[in-house]
Amino acid sequence: MFTQSLPNFEDEHPSSSPLSIHDMTVAYHRKPVIWDIDFNAEPGELTAIVGPNGAGKSTLIAAVLDLVPRVAGTVRFFGQPYSEVRQRVGYVPQRESVDWEFPVSALDVVAMGLYHKIGWFRPVTRKYKELAHEALRQVGMQDYARRQINQLSGGQQQRVFLARALVQDADLYLMDEPFAGVDAATERAIVDILRELRSRGKTSLVVHHDLQTVPEYFDHVILLNMRLIAAGPTDQVFNDDNLRKTYGGRLALLDKVGHRMTLPEGPSP
Repeated sequence: MFTQSLPNFEDEHPSSSPLSIHDMTVAYHRKPVIWDIDFNAEPGELTAIVGPNGAGKSTLIAAVLDLVPRVAGTVRFFGQPYSEVRQRVGYVPQRESVDWEFPVSALDVVAMGLYHKIGWFRPVTRKYKELAHEALRQVGMQDYARRQINQLSGGQQQRVFLARALVQDADLYLMDEPFAGVDAATERAIVDILRELRSRGKTSLVVHHDLQTVPEYFDHVILLNMRLIAAGPTDQVFNDDNLRKTYGGRLALLDKVGHRMTLPEGPSP
């Protein structure tokens, strides 16, 4: 009897992809939050994860990092389980999820990104402190190395967590709303760093909420509303039709974004 074989993970998800997700579903209290997510990240690209509040954007990041359990599905990083390549993946969490009262300095926080090299419960030697200082310099926070983390502003805290990811020298970065609540200077600094990472062949997936800056900042986009609505190059996927499928009846917002997307280049008359 002839039996048609079903495609396996390797057939649909190349090992060269920094992140591959196959039929992933996540549920809280038996209620699906995201389901049937299937996706391959493009190497060396900046990708935005976009969708309305409650769409499952942060859950997607948490689930692939094993921070929340998956009901179904398979996740691979560079063709391997996360536990096998953890050192190749950098993570910048939402600021709201961090205990900022924990008594550590900005330098201490950045050095945490080096523990896979230093080893847990071992002293941070001069070599690694220099690497941490350099990462702080890259994000403009070198003068705050000894400052307690809870004494920094929101934008400064975000820069420190970005420095912690940078010092890890990962190949893939997952960032959960790094632009939320920061000033314009910090936002520009983050964009510059993301572009520098891209120039070095690094891959970044960023949960992002400002639709107007997606075409300017990102090469690829994932449109998510519990399900994957669309994913691909920004100039092909980030359009009015897909945005309406993603955001439903929020027409005022979409009309504003759509207007900006269709404005001619050059100065206004």
